[in-house]
Amino acid sequence: MMKMLAAVMRVAALGLMSACATPAPDEPALLLIDGSRLPPVNVSMTVPNLSHCTDSGDQTLRLNAQQPVTVLVHGCFSSAGRYRGMAQVLAFHGQQTVCFNYNDRDSLLRSAAQLDTALTGLARGLDKQPITVLGHSQGALIARKAMSIGQADAIEGKDGSLRLVTVSGPFGGIAAARHCGSRLWKTLSLGLVGPICQIVTGDKWSEITYTSPFIVDPPPLDPRVTDFLKIVTDEGGSCRRMSQGACVESDAIFSLAEQRNPAIDNDPRVKIVEVKAGHVEIVGNNRDGPVKLIAVLQEQGVIKPTAPEQKEKFGLLLTRLFGEAAR
Repeated sequence: MMKMLAAVMRVAALGLMSACATPAPDEPALLLIDGSRLPPVNVSMTVPNLSHCTDSGDQTLRLNAQQPVTVLVHGCFSSAGRYRGMAQVLAFHGQQTVCFNYNDRDSLLRSAAQLDTALTGLARGLDKQPITVLGHSQGALIARKAMSIGQADAIEGKDGSLRLVTVSGPFGGIAAARHCGSRLWKTLSLGLVGPICQIVTGDKWSEITYTSPFIVDPPPLDPRVTDFLKIVTDEGGSCRRMSQGACVESDAIFSLAEQRNPAIDNDPRVKIVEVKAGHVEIVGNNRDGPVKLIAVLQEQGVIKPTAPEQKEKFGLLLTRLFGEAAR
């Protein structure tokens, strides 16, 4: 029996840990975003769980209340500073960005409620401007939940519009967590599989399985969500880290099946775009720039087009942010 329990723990731990993107090595210059192309600041506010996308610790948002804002929601094992690169990409195109900060071991319901509250505070400081929420991986689940009926209806600014963009979100449930929602495994482990899963992944453990109500019965989106751009990544064969010409860490985290869910995909506001890219590659790291994601976001009007005379400067920015292979 002890050997069986040990096996259960190994399977649960290895599976659930592989379902999150491991942290990237520390990146330089996570403290600044060049705001020279942004609209002039005319409002300052402090909103719990929101900050500029840096690791500076400064929680004061300095924005233009007459311009739209994009809110970035990171996945697990991440931070606001990890999305400084994407925030800088938008800033280069004159677009304001803030990041949502949360504990990635909390319940997804708790994190979604915090995001909902944060969006309420943000909307209160804007002059009925559109808000785009872009969530990656686990952040996609949180973003979609926060903008659903029963959550987003609390967001102030009834005349404002909301746009949802998700990237690589496991809306069909995480396959590696299937043991956590299995009655058979619960029986075999004498009821210990649940506590084991909670130890490994935190309070969200029961929400990420394909049998959980969070996955099976998602509420409809708030009527003010004008459209939902759902970017799914075909991650097969991708590699996050190479050594001597060989892949030593895969970047294939979620299959296409894990990212699909008819209860979500059948909403007429949903547009699905499939991209061949790794799970971390799509949002950029210290080796690969998010060029594929930027291309999709520009095609779909989330990021403004790069002016022809600015393309060289933009290429240099990507190289500075993400390295020589980024362009």
